[in-house]
Amino acid sequence: MNEISVRLDAIGVATTDLAASLAFYRRLGLTFPEGAEQLPHVEAELPGGIRLMFDPVEASDGVGRGRIALAFHCGDAAGVDAKYEELTAAGHHGEVKPWDAVWGQRYAVVHDPDGNQADLFAPLA
Repeated sequence: MNEISVRLDAIGVATTDLAASLAFYRRLGLTFPEGAEQLPHVEAELPGGIRLMFDPVEASDGVGRGRIALAFHCGDAAGVDAKYEELTAAGHHGEVKPWDAVWGQRYAVVHDPDGNQADLFAPLA
């Protein structure tokens, strides 16, 4: 079996108050574009190239879902499919089966044992 090249590429944070979250992380030295509080998705590049991403969500009781998502670059579309199959075969919950997303990536979602989201992705050829 070929080894799939997987690397942590991004950390996603679900926030019920995007403006407050961005203000907090700005105080910690992160840079966001002007007016980012009005956007549906915001990113800051961290040292080493990892992206910290923020997505606004509605408040909920939080039952059954984590508040963070780690995004793993899987090299290519076949790598996404293979890694999804490996993780779900090992008993991990597959939230979204691999699909060709409209934003140009092969994409899938698996949950870790605590319900946190692990996004698997690669650019489409």
